[in-house]
Amino acid sequence: MKMMDVDVLIVGGGPVGLATAIELSRHGISTLLVEKHEGTSIFPKARLVTTRTMEIFRAWGIQEEVEHAGMPREEFLAVGVGSSLSADDFVRSAAALRRDAPQSPTYMFLCSQDLLEVIMRRRAESRPGVEVRYGAAMTGFRQGPDGVEAVVSEASGETLVRCAYLVAADGSRSGIREELGIATEGPPPLGHMISIMFEADLGFLPPERRAALSFLTDPPCAVEAVDHRRRWMVQTGYEPEEGGSPADFTEEVCLASVRGAVGVPDLPVTILGVMPWLQQARVAASFRSGRVFLAGDAAHVATPQGGFGMNCGIQDAHNLAWKLAAVLRGAASPALLDTYEPERRPIGARTVDESLHNAFITFQMMEGRLSMREAIEQQAGRRSSEGLVLGFHYDSAAVVPDGTPAPAPEDPYRTYMPTARPGHRAPHVWLSGPAGPPVSTLDLLGPGFTLLAVSGAGWPAAAEQASARAGVPVAAVEIVATDSSGGAGDAYTSPTWAKEYGLESGGAVLVRPDGHVGWRHADGPASADALSAALATILSRTP
Repeated sequence: MKMMDVDVLIVGGGPVGLATAIELSRHGISTLLVEKHEGTSIFPKARLVTTRTMEIFRAWGIQEEVEHAGMPREEFLAVGVGSSLSADDFVRSAAALRRDAPQSPTYMFLCSQDLLEVIMRRRAESRPGVEVRYGAAMTGFRQGPDGVEAVVSEASGETLVRCAYLVAADGSRSGIREELGIATEGPPPLGHMISIMFEADLGFLPPERRAALSFLTDPPCAVEAVDHRRRWMVQTGYEPEEGGSPADFTEEVCLASVRGAVGVPDLPVTILGVMPWLQQARVAASFRSGRVFLAGDAAHVATPQGGFGMNCGIQDAHNLAWKLAAVLRGAASPALLDTYEPERRPIGARTVDESLHNAFITFQMMEGRLSMREAIEQQAGRRSSEGLVLGFHYDSAAVVPDGTPAPAPEDPYRTYMPTARPGHRAPHVWLSGPAGPPVSTLDLLGPGFTLLAVSGAGWPAAAEQASARAGVPVAAVEIVATDSSGGAGDAYTSPTWAKEYGLESGGAVLVRPDGHVGWRHADGPASADALSAALATILSRTP
């Protein structure tokens, strides 16, 4: 048997596993990613990439590539309902692009998972310290006090992999979660579903009938746009208790389902694939067992309505990677890893609940308890989800509270209220850069800690001292509180940044590697001691 040593073993080559490998590489951690399938997904599966995920892609340098592979958001970030796509009763409503767009330098996008995984795989394989193996299955593992040993099987034979930690990104039917004996919580399956991917020219449909997702009643199903040209999906269901099964979906049945959904009996159609799946809403009772961490669908399974599942999993990876890296480098106490579950599990549970709420709107329409007009109004309103996507925050030992209350929007699902309160995502603010176009505050954040400080308060020197004491790099960026017309030489400037971050003339915020504020010093003189204490707290170290 061959032997291999690596810092972290990742099981699962979907978006969450690939995100984990990319993020760990950015922190200098070696990884082996194994995926039992021979290649990336051939089915679209997830399509919506939320604003927060697009921000992460921007940091990785793949934002433009994802946008090029995706669909025009102006046309397809919309939802429709009707008897069929061509029925007279079909109505459509688009997402609030203009309302939500100012909250970020980017915005949500539609890119089908089969295309997205290719982009992410290419990025992962280009990173130093990352080895990706498809057609390789982990067939067993055991934990010890100093690490994990796992057996990876592939056509060329078996490899004993020794690693410090294992990340289970192996999906909703996670064998690792089952092996660990971790239960999941939630209602019974909401439906036994079939996705029918097909190719057809629907160019005869006018723009007002183009939508990312359309809920149809005759027959009951949903139609999803996979690209903006010829690929589409019909999602329908079957009832096992009534004798239904995936085997019922012959090519003839699939063709009839597609033509019925479009509303054109003789529509030329090519069936590209059929995939059965369960519509579920479940959360793992624990996200960790010793040196093994659950991420993505292994930890939480959302209904597809809202498009949150893949994105929530990528945020898991973003949260976990820097913590694993800090512990592996000796910069943090292993106790830092104890903050993964209290930070991510509440977000996972809330995300699952919100997806369930979205699904219930559809169920009510299908059952006749909501009219199509009522359903489209509710569904369209739920397409704006920046409060959920950007407004979530962490309360854990890796956050230094400053005693200020969290924002309390009337609609925390739709409405995002920017705040630099510790635990929240650092807000996006456009800055006038030293040269060239405006720069987002988010573009100043690297893979390490970043101190954003009001210029002239002495924070760069304090950051240098605190960094040396902690043995952790801290990039200090000063921002001049003036308008661009005032001229500030080679500095970043903004007349509103300090106010939006809740800072006075001597203020600064320490942003964690995952883009969330870890500590805020609202005013007063720069202090290396205060910054050192904040770093020690966040890293679970004794000052």
